[in-house]
Amino acid sequence: MLTKKPQAVAGVSATYENVIEELYPSIASIWLGQLLNSLYESLPGYGQVRLSYLIFVPLTWPLGLLGYFAMKVFGSKYVVTNRAVKRYPVLGFQLLEEATLANIDRVTVDPDSKLAFFRTGDVRLSSADGGTLMLMRGIPYPERFCQVILEARDARKEVEASMNTIRNRK
Repeated sequence: MLTKKPQAVAGVSATYENVIEELYPSIASIWLGQLLNSLYESLPGYGQVRLSYLIFVPLTWPLGLLGYFAMKVFGSKYVVTNRAVKRYPVLGFQLLEEATLANIDRVTVDPDSKLAFFRTGDVRLSSADGGTLMLMRGIPYPERFCQVILEARDARKEVEASMNTIRNRK
């Protein structure tokens, strides 16, 4: 016998905060990744393969691996929930930064921040007055992550409107 009313969408509730996506930034978010990207993009190539990839990547992979492990210990992660976008340390639970979905007006990728080798960019969350709520550096496939945040924000607005309509019926 069921003791709890089933949810319309499994795992989603209007009253609880649920994680939609958790994302770890790329090594491109630190100076070492930016240095390696400029080195890897320094020589021309044919198609998508550059000569510098063939020369420098085999020589510098230990540096990249060191940066990767440093990010896994000392870095941070971004969590998109049905209420906010949050930044936490990789090891730990202390909230470092938060932007509520209701305050987010625009989600953009800074065009100067794109790094071709790592396929990353910086995602900026802006408020209606143009202020920056949060700047997320080194996000892999930043356009896709922007879309996730925009869809979560729009869904949150629709849920709030529906909840207000239900409250006003009483």
